[in-house]
Amino acid sequence: MNHVLEYGGLLLAAFLSATVLPFQSEVVLFGLLITEHYQWWLLILVASVGNTLGSAVNWLLGRLLSQFESRPWFPVKRETIARAEGWYHRYGRWSLLLSWLPFVGDPLTIVAGVLREPFLIFVAIVAVAKTARYFAVAAMTFGWF
Repeated sequence: MNHVLEYGGLLLAAFLSATVLPFQSEVVLFGLLITEHYQWWLLILVASVGNTLGSAVNWLLGRLLSQFESRPWFPVKRETIARAEGWYHRYGRWSLLLSWLPFVGDPLTIVAGVLREPFLIFVAIVAVAKTARYFAVAAMTFGWF
């Protein structure tokens, strides 16, 4: 594989953009796509894996934060968490399809961890959303629609 550094840079950019850090992996993907030196499907795969891994870190952070909910300094009351759990179990799982959105998606993946969304379900839904976003970037870049 000739372009290991470029693919690694895309993986890192996608990972960082899935965290609460302000980073735009779509720009990196677009730049690599227009050079036409890379296989588009592999770029989408690498970006999707990196972004899904970053969301998994957010889920883990949310899960770890939930261990402190009984502490007096914890900023959210148990009653509020119970209401959020009820809402999330009614609507939340499928709202993870919006995890690709800027400003909304990253906190949503943290909330999924706090509310103990099963990890495999979380990863499956988030991976679909992230892959669809990167596929859309490639489709717009190449004029597929």
